[in-house]
Parts: sequence; C-alpha cells; structure tokens
Amino acid sequence: MDHSGHGMMTDLPPFTLGRGLGWSADPFFLVACVLGLALYGWGVVRLHRRGDAWPVGRTVAYVVGVLSIALMMCTKLNDYGMVMFSVHMVQHMVISMVSPILILLGAPVTLALRALPPAAVRGRKGPRELLLMLLHSRYMRVITHPVFTIPMFIASLYALYFTPLFDFLMGSRVGHIAMMIHFLAVGVVFFWPIMGVDPGPHRPGYLMRMLELFAGMPFHAFFGIALMMASSPMVSTFENPPASLGIDALSDQNAAGGIAWAFSEVPSVLVLLALLFQWYASDQRQARRKDRAADRDGDKELEAYNAYLASLNTHGG
Repeated sequence: MDHSGHGMMTDLPPFTLGRGLGWSADPFFLVACVLGLALYGWGVVRLHRRGDAWPVGRTVAYVVGVLSIALMMCTKLNDYGMVMFSVHMVQHMVISMVSPILILLGAPVTLALRALPPAAVRGRKGPRELLLMLLHSRYMRVITHPVFTIPMFIASLYALYFTPLFDFLMGSRVGHIAMMIHFLAVGVVFFWPIMGVDPGPHRPGYLMRMLELFAGMPFHAFFGIALMMASSPMVSTFENPPASLGIDALSDQNAAGGIAWAFSEVPSVLVLLALLFQWYASDQRQARRKDRAADRDGDKELEAYNAYLASLNTHGG
C-alpha cells in the first residue's frame, strides 16, 4: 500500500519529540490554519475599531486551538503518524477532542455574527444573514442533535479503525486529509451544543449537557482498552512499520490504545470545568438581572407580598 504524498516514509529515523516537531507542512492544513487565524483576527480588529470589547481569553483559546491543529498536521508528527499507530492516535485525539474544545471556547460564530456587516440593502442577504440562515437551518438542527452527534462520535472510532475503510483512507494524501477533516468536524458538532458558548440550534440545560458529554466517553475508553489488550495488530496500515523506526507493531498498537484511553478522560475534565464555570456565571447573571429589576420597580414583588400578608392579617382580625 502506498502511504504516498508524505515523502519516503521508509527511511524515517526512530521517533523522538524533537524530530516529530520539525517543520513538514501539509499544504491544505497550513492554508486552512492561516486563513482561520486571519479571519478571526479580522473580526477582533473590526470590533475594537468600533469600540466593542472582545474577551482576550476567547482569542487565546481560539489561537491555541488552531495552532494545535497546525502542530499535528504541519510538523513531522504528520509524517510519523502515517507509519506509527501511536503518533497517529495522538493526532486523532488532539484534532477530534482538544482542538474543537479550544476553538469552541473562542466563540468564532459569536464573533462572526458581531463582526460581519448586515446586508447593505434591506431584504437582501449579506454574509451575516446567510450565517444566521445556516444556524437556523434544518441541516444544522440534525447534525448538532445528540441523536446524531453521539453515534457519529462513537462510529469515528469503531467503524473506522475496525473496518477496511481506515486502510483505504490512509492509502492516499486526499484520503488522509479527508479523515482528519472528519475527526475535526465530528469533534466540533459533538462539543458545540455541550460547550454552549456559541449560539446554535440546540440549547440543552447544563445537566443535559453533562449527560451528553459522558454518554460518548466510555466508548472512547473501551476502544483504547480493546487496542491495548489485542494480541495481534488490528490495523493493516501499521502492521509492518519501517525497520528504521526500530519499533514493534503490537507494542506501538498498545501505546495507541493507552493514548486513546487517556484522552477519554482529559477532555471530559476540561469540558466539565468549562460547564461548571458557565453554570456559575449564568446563575450570577440571573441574580444580577433580578437585582436590577428590583431596583427599577422599587421591589414591587416584595411590596405586593407584604400587602398580601397585611390583607391576611386584616381578614384574620
């Protein structure tokens, strides 16, 4: 099988972190990452120019999220990921679970809605109106619904790695890029309703979001354990690693399983912390709104309640 498009994979030296972080850009992901950063930067600058604030934390989260994709796809990690199951699994886990969480914490959709100009002519549709149409479309309601996202999240592991589809996709540059885009897209639509930072078709309550989060994670752990416990290589692509790497296919597969298992925990903790923080912030906002409302109407609710108590006393007397 030709793991083409990535140069000669057979003469890679044994993997070390220093070697893996060398520059080896995949053109598609390099352009996509630069474009993603440029568009986000344009939105932030546009808001600042008109005097609107944009949280620095969101910008940092988004930039780190995009750079995490570049790290996986535009360095020699990507070359090693074509022939080492363990390195490929790091790519998969980061792109499907870490990068989407960070990008979503950056609230790119909210930024776009605030930065894009409305249509110049009333009744016409500009970029902002088209984005709103997409957000409210039936298509978005379907692909962000847990009935779709949770099975898709699980199928990205079992239906891909344990069928010939994985070997087919790994056989070409286009197939490999398509697979990585799929991992990223599945991660985004899975975590989008759960994170709840950007507006979307589904707005479940905080408890439901936590249930959605934990519904998919055990399957990640089981997948990792299945790889760790296997007594023979399960994926043809990584069955015969180049001799120059000096690795054993089964040991490398066990390492890949350990990485998949560990990653089922890390993003869960990150998202859970983000959810708890959002929940607390939401309660605080609600309390402040009630306080402001009480200040505006002179605490009419309390006055009405006192009047009600007084009327009971009067009737009782």
